[in-house]
Amino acid sequence: MARVPDAWTPAVRRVLPAMRAWRMALHQEPELSTHEDRTRDKIVAALDELGIPHREFSDFPGVIGTIGADRSGPVVAIRADMDGLPVTEETDLPFRSKFPGRMHACGHDVHMACVLGVAAALMRSPRPDLGPIRLLFQPAEEEGTRGGALPLIEHGGLEGPKVDYVVGQHVDPSLPLGKVGWRVGPLMAAADKFRLVVRGRGGHAASPHQGPDAVVVASEIVTGLQTVVSRVVNPVDPVVVSVGSIHGGTRNNILPDEVELEGTVRTLHAETRDQVERAFRRKVRAIAAGWGARVRIEYERGYPPTINDAGATRAVVDGLAIELGRENVVEVAHPLMGAEDFSRYLERVPGTFLRLGVGVPGRPASLHSATFAPDERALVVGAATLGAAAEALQRGNR
Repeated sequence: MARVPDAWTPAVRRVLPAMRAWRMALHQEPELSTHEDRTRDKIVAALDELGIPHREFSDFPGVIGTIGADRSGPVVAIRADMDGLPVTEETDLPFRSKFPGRMHACGHDVHMACVLGVAAALMRSPRPDLGPIRLLFQPAEEEGTRGGALPLIEHGGLEGPKVDYVVGQHVDPSLPLGKVGWRVGPLMAAADKFRLVVRGRGGHAASPHQGPDAVVVASEIVTGLQTVVSRVVNPVDPVVVSVGSIHGGTRNNILPDEVELEGTVRTLHAETRDQVERAFRRKVRAIAAGWGARVRIEYERGYPPTINDAGATRAVVDGLAIELGRENVVEVAHPLMGAEDFSRYLERVPGTFLRLGVGVPGRPASLHSATFAPDERALVVGAATLGAAAEALQRGNR
């Protein structure tokens, strides 16, 4: 495809000082899931300053803004998540978190600044030929079960006017700065969690034959669950079953009567998700019964898989190839087994979720780490990506 003059990049560069200021203010005062009150106030203040109509709620810290609600054409929503993580920051940023034990360690400050950057660029250089743009500022993405997308949808995030397409992105340190990753179909996994309480018979460790020994039963469950992956599921269908926590016992010579396990199950397809849950329950019960132990199973469905719509994704890729250069728009080779509640929007309207490269040579970075500090140059690329993606969906679907 022939290179054409950039459209969004120069527009968002002109508002970079504002994006930088928003990102710094948001980064300094991170808030945990469902408690994003100061964050909401900062978003509202920015939208007021830009003259963008918005809705906020007394029972929920999300914010919904709309640009050009009276225009015709498809409505495209762009989304930013708002919450930080319970991590104590260890960066040398001059605007590092003011709050010990709280940090924007997953880049949500960048996401919010990019969406505000698109809004600022549209207000500074109006594009009346484009249809309505919905701005979704969503709390609680990191919460893991109900999340914040579902409540935002229930509060009318996809209505008034009805949203036709949705676009989101997430910073990705595995991609070089300046690159944007895309994938058709499953991009991220469903995330379910479990808690098991194994009950045996407590007693002296010198008399284990009086069991059942809850520690041994729990240990067999940990190893036995791996056969759900290796012997139940098709080997070309990725599945993860991980036990992340085991608690039981008080002393070396006392057998506890109870051991608790917690973990996560990750799948990419609805049918596999059902299959794995059935096999999981069957395996756990069988192991416990084999030892004469009892087990309580708590199995909770979390976020569904993030599945990008083929038509919307390819339209966005074509638009980004013009905006950023095709060499900077790269296909993600494999799905990621992390989860994302952007999936809730994609269950209802077509759209796509992108990966925003923030990797810099010589500066190793990892999401959720105390040293994660995305380069601010990603703000321009991220805002230009969201703007160009929204425009591609609107122009290609009139």
